[in-house]
Amino acid sequence: MRRENSDFKTSFLSEAGSFMQNRDYFAFTELDDMVCWVAVKGLDTDQEMKSAQLAVKTVLESFMEKPSLSRSSVKRYLKKAHQHLQAQSLRVRLKASIVIVVSDYSKLIYAVAGNSRFYHFRNSTLLHRSNDQSLAQEIINEKNRSFEINMHDEKSNLLNYLGKPNDFKPYISKKMKLMDGDVLLLATPGFWEDVNEIEMADALELAKDPIQYTDILEEVLLSRQNKVINNYTVASIFVNKVYVESNKKKSKYIKIIAAALIATLIVGGSTLFYQAKQAKKLAELAVDMRDHDETGNIYFGDASFDEALMEYSKGRNIAKQLKDPVHRNLLGTKLRVTQLIINGDKAAEAGKFSEAMEQYEKASQEGKIVKNFGNDVIDQKIANMDSIVQIVEATKDGDNHFNTEDYFKALAAYEKARKRAVAISFSGESQIKTKIDETEEKIAELKKAQKELKAESLEKSGDNSYAKQDYANALNSYVLAQEIYQETELLAKVLGLERKIMNVNEKLNPVLPNPVADVSSTLDPLDNEDIFSEDIEKGGE
Repeated sequence: MRRENSDFKTSFLSEAGSFMQNRDYFAFTELDDMVCWVAVKGLDTDQEMKSAQLAVKTVLESFMEKPSLSRSSVKRYLKKAHQHLQAQSLRVRLKASIVIVVSDYSKLIYAVAGNSRFYHFRNSTLLHRSNDQSLAQEIINEKNRSFEINMHDEKSNLLNYLGKPNDFKPYISKKMKLMDGDVLLLATPGFWEDVNEIEMADALELAKDPIQYTDILEEVLLSRQNKVINNYTVASIFVNKVYVESNKKKSKYIKIIAAALIATLIVGGSTLFYQAKQAKKLAELAVDMRDHDETGNIYFGDASFDEALMEYSKGRNIAKQLKDPVHRNLLGTKLRVTQLIINGDKAAEAGKFSEAMEQYEKASQEGKIVKNFGNDVIDQKIANMDSIVQIVEATKDGDNHFNTEDYFKALAAYEKARKRAVAISFSGESQIKTKIDETEEKIAELKKAQKELKAESLEKSGDNSYAKQDYANALNSYVLAQEIYQETELLAKVLGLERKIMNVNEKLNPVLPNPVADVSSTLDPLDNEDIFSEDIEKGGE
């Protein structure tokens, strides 16, 4: 078994840092022929549900149910975890950043959704590092800038993650070959934000095993003496010995086939040396043919149909050289099925759905010749075609309503189309989303225009009431109209109504003359003298 004939050692640390709860989670499982490691950072604040733990358990359960080293399988593991978080989002939306590594003890595939990371070291040198699905990474990629993403303000602004409402698109790597002495590292942001890649590589010079390596890395992290230490997780895998398969098996097959061919290639006048040499050559071709067939099957399973087509073609050409009708027909059938699928995909992308269905059905018929080759893939494509047709019909229906300016019906049709598109990961979903945005803009413009008309009608009603000296109703109409103008941000009209409102208020509340008058100015001077003399007499008394 692969596990018994290889040597992979794993060690990890996952700590809460300065916080009461650790929302990170790491786990792995080693099977006889496959192994899977998963590290997740929880991004939500739910106090009861632990999104990171849910995601890890869902991925490992899916992996153990059907272990596979294919990109489509890894995508399926992630999608199940994504859907599980969405289904459990009852109080708050659960979300998480994940990195997953799957290996058959000789090769690996890794996948990322968010900014949890994968590092691959060889000879104490960084060989490969995953890219974050963040705005910071996108800015760096677009501008070809090489500064440290750890220092970028947008490093935590994620464009993709588990639990995202729409457009969940994880990055899934191609197969990567492992070598004896390789070191793999999985880390959440709480770790890699404070420990750079040079320090990770330097620490390898001091470490003899994964336990010592993770301890050294933790010391580097804590030596920063940050006031706040986030949750952090780091897992290291030391690949002391990879599983070796191809050379031994290839040599074995070559010897067996060569021995069989020597018996059949002995012809009159040929030397034994020539016979042995020719037999070995043919044996090598037979093994190459088998390798092309198996590689083509792997590519086919990963939905990499162009690559599968090339491998099947190479294998069939070798079968022709060997004059092997069995494998020539077998590989020829696989070649035709793959080409028909490619043709169907191209027709579907071009909107030629009848042609696409015709190609898929032909592929299905061809595949029945070779134990229903590609049957599952083709059935899924045909099932998706039904959905795609419904998507296109709903989109066309929306276009028709949009063109007749019936925007509410257009929006309903587009939303129906987009819901189906998201369900099958249809590539045209983004175009439908654009149509929805355009329709919502039109509806917003329509509502604004309707409000403006209502405000203008109220203002006109206020003018009529003012002309009739019905100032109370005029004021009421002006105030309502002004509120609508404020909502629609028509500031000039808001100010215009402010003047009208002031005029009405003056009419309703006219300014009265001052009741306090200057008494002395109204009295007769002689009367003043009399009052003055009377005061003197009273004073004398």
